[in-house]
Amino acid sequence: MKKLLVYSVLPFLFLTSCKSDKLPAISPDIKTEKTLNDTDDPAIWVNPEDASKSIVFGTDKETNGAIYAFDLEGRIIENKTIRNIQRPNNVDLAYGFKIYDSTKTDVILFTEREKNQIRMYSVPDMKPLDNGGFKVFEDEVHPEFTFPMGISLYVSPQDSTFYAIVGRKSGPEVGYLYQYKISADTTGVVKSTLIRKFGKFSGKKEIEAIAVDSELGFVYYSDEQHGVRKYHAEPTMGNEEISCFGGELFQEDIEGIAIARYEDGTGYIIVSDQQKGQFNIFSRKTNEFIKAINLATLETDGCDVVTVPLNATFKNGLFVAMNDEKDFFFYDLAKLGLEK
Repeated sequence: MKKLLVYSVLPFLFLTSCKSDKLPAISPDIKTEKTLNDTDDPAIWVNPEDASKSIVFGTDKETNGAIYAFDLEGRIIENKTIRNIQRPNNVDLAYGFKIYDSTKTDVILFTEREKNQIRMYSVPDMKPLDNGGFKVFEDEVHPEFTFPMGISLYVSPQDSTFYAIVGRKSGPEVGYLYQYKISADTTGVVKSTLIRKFGKFSGKKEIEAIAVDSELGFVYYSDEQHGVRKYHAEPTMGNEEISCFGGELFQEDIEGIAIARYEDGTGYIIVSDQQKGQFNIFSRKTNEFIKAINLATLETDGCDVVTVPLNATFKNGLFVAMNDEKDFFFYDLAKLGLEK
């Protein structure tokens, strides 16, 4: 009987210890309307004419998936939502893509996993620019290495070239990421051209979350259960790893990455500690750990952030995190203690 008593108490003590280790939860300002399937990754478009009309895009991954568009109240904007996408995984956004000599548009790109391709749409009119999609990992001889997941956009400060950096469900120890140049010819036809393969992989799980700091020229990605890896985003700067940091701070999977940027080069790198239900925050300049916060989300995959005021609710900027209940949580940046 004594052994039974001891064994019944130990799980209770263990759970109590884990619970007490959790930081106090910070409630979101807005919870979005529910999606149909399984939310994953967001991207925030700041409307240059009226910031209060900005849009949050979010992937909903399944065979009948979609890129949902939400207003700043968390309501679905149906006429901006892209449906019938076959398992969209991650999404990113960039401004001022040149279609013709004098014509530019903002764009979103996202992975369509079941078609082994990436898609590209104009924002905010939501028109496809890719003639049905750009195939990725076409030279890969291992079929299991061809399913795209993560994506991030880099706009070169040297010559304004647009690049898509794409990750996958599984891959080799070296050259896990592919970097594609996205460009339009003189007739406005957009094409994707493979520029380089780079990036180490520990082999422990997978690489999904990718984030690019275009202004400082770095790409970060989550080598899950290992660390956050850092490389040069400019292809001409080489493929050597700059650093790998933070792995010891995460309970298990290292997931979504968001970069809070300020014009003076300061800011923060915010990374989801998925199983712990928290976010670890690092310095944008030094990559040193600053603190952890609990934003009340469950099993967060993707996140995104902007540091400009949008409306009365998001006066200090907006942080968006995926929540594992078919929705996204919106926070004024001041709630994270990260306002400038």
